[in-house]
Amino acid sequence: MDTTRRDLFRLGALAAATAAMPGLAAASPASRPAPGATPVERASRSLDILILGGTGFTGPFQVRYALARGHRVTLFNRGKRPSPEWPGEVEQLHGDRETGDLSALRGRRWDVCIDNPTSLPSWVRDAGKVLRGNIGHYLFISTISVYADGSRAGIDEDAPLAPYRGRDAMAETRQTLIADMENLYGPLKALSEVEARRQFGDRTTIVRPGYIVGPRDETDRFTYWPHRVAQGGEILVPGDGQDPIQVIDGRDLGEWMIRLAEQGTTGTFNAVGPAYPLTMDAMLHGCQAVTSTPISLTHVDPDFLEAMEVELPIWVPRDRGPYAGYGQVSNARAVAAGLTFRPLATTVADLLEWFRSLPAERQARLRAGIDRQREAELLRAWRAAG
Repeated sequence: MDTTRRDLFRLGALAAATAAMPGLAAASPASRPAPGATPVERASRSLDILILGGTGFTGPFQVRYALARGHRVTLFNRGKRPSPEWPGEVEQLHGDRETGDLSALRGRRWDVCIDNPTSLPSWVRDAGKVLRGNIGHYLFISTISVYADGSRAGIDEDAPLAPYRGRDAMAETRQTLIADMENLYGPLKALSEVEARRQFGDRTTIVRPGYIVGPRDETDRFTYWPHRVAQGGEILVPGDGQDPIQVIDGRDLGEWMIRLAEQGTTGTFNAVGPAYPLTMDAMLHGCQAVTSTPISLTHVDPDFLEAMEVELPIWVPRDRGPYAGYGQVSNARAVAAGLTFRPLATTVADLLEWFRSLPAERQARLRAGIDRQREAELLRAWRAAG
């Protein structure tokens, strides 16, 4: 079952499809610093930072951390999504990369540009036409979906990338990407990386995250599991509980991007976590340590789940399928470059606080996983089959 790969494609589709919609997360408690949070030290020098996007999932974490570090921040987006209340002055420029309207960026200079939402090489090309020579450092958010072979453990940044098999990558649009996400998402991200280096040369940083989780995550892929643990009782767990899981808190990713900019760090990095091997069972017990709800875990064979046409988020078997390595991607290069991870318990606690702040109807309809009735049916069928 290629559930992990499909989850990543769905993430891209969700991000693209909802880019123009007001986000529930925009005004949530996650847009405010946590009570008692450790004060952020100011950077040794102040940068002028342009963030393309900035109001989605990780962008607000970048903005807040950059302001706390003493940087000056400009956002460029369509202005269709409400911005959080920032703890400092943030310049807002509007345009539309889909139509090529980047006029608000012309004639301006920044030390750094962070490109969050791009999945099309034409968007990178168009940004390069306007920004090349006017920025000192370009950081591009990519994805581990760029790799051609996701089946092996230990994928590092030098692994071959997925080939594009369409007719004209520069002619692809957001609509064609959404319509064929499974075949286009990884290859177009890979070509976007190539275009980034073509436009910005050795001043380019490529960051390839896997599953980004935590407060503000509207996909509910990781949220399904802490939410389910909080409900307590018997939980259906795919596999034997020992399949590896890799996630990164959106705040860890966003804040590291700012530090990369401060240090002028270039190169390519897999942004996956945590720093230690994490299994499915360990993740669930980590959630239970936060919620303190009584749970029992029932492990269900992957073949049974496949036969029942069940897909559960985040999880992928470690020993089968073309994407078995997605929970075992190497993050050694990123850790050496300063990527750090907050405790899983912090991510889970803050995620649940954020999720519970959403409207009741939103909480009642998770966008990933299975409902309790379906879970109970599957558990009964599993016992009957055994």
